[in-house]
Amino acid sequence: MLLNTIELGPENGDRSQPPVVFLHGLFGRARNFGFFQRRIAATRRTLALDLRNHGNSPHGMMDYPTLAGDVRETLAAHDALPATIIGHSMGGKVAMMLALTFPVDVHSLLIADIAPGKGGFSQSQSLAGKMADLRFPDFLDRAAADALLGRIISEKPVRDLMMMNIDMGEHPHWNIGIQEIAASMPAIVGWPEMGDGVHYDGPTLFVAGGRSHYITPDNYPAMRRLFPNYRLETIPDAGHWVHAQAPAAFLELLVNFLSEG
Repeated sequence: MLLNTIELGPENGDRSQPPVVFLHGLFGRARNFGFFQRRIAATRRTLALDLRNHGNSPHGMMDYPTLAGDVRETLAAHDALPATIIGHSMGGKVAMMLALTFPVDVHSLLIADIAPGKGGFSQSQSLAGKMADLRFPDFLDRAAADALLGRIISEKPVRDLMMMNIDMGEHPHWNIGIQEIAASMPAIVGWPEMGDGVHYDGPTLFVAGGRSHYITPDNYPAMRRLFPNYRLETIPDAGHWVHAQAPAAFLELLVNFLSEG
């Protein structure tokens, strides 16, 4: 499946460096990384992808091998392999699966607040079902959408994120594949068993939020086995949305990681 892609980079820029690819999290879209993509695009070719069922990409059932296959097919179509892959949350699991199954296509890897294993998305699993069951009125504006989503989402920042996924006005509807996402949630929460000897040897940086529990010491053995050249950095004042909650600190880590080659 070819995914919707936002590509930015310097005119006549140096293409000797691998492109930098951004993969968003569950219920997100390519432009969630817009601030970082614009900064990096000053000197590097960048691509931000809408994963399947998100943004303007096609819909279909999801699991991590399928999502990684979509990303590889799309980057190949853009002549953008090998690439440095930046992934947050679900996008981080997609990035890890791409590196583990097609290691020659991944130059290096930055994973934002997710680990290689079952877990995460504990609230999202029930939320996806509630979103799929939500019934819209004949007309919807932002105020009415906020009130409607308030029935199932208490946190205003999360409601604001979800409103990006609604086409408002007359005959409002979800513009994401909410039914497919809800049906795929067991696979999204999970993580496939990786065979003996499967690993990615390239440079790998995990960035954890200090107030998040998505990466814990229990994950370290799997991180070491699958990504033997990994290191872990923690941004103390950030939660799971580490790049949005601490953009300056995240950008510094990202720029330094890219400068390492």
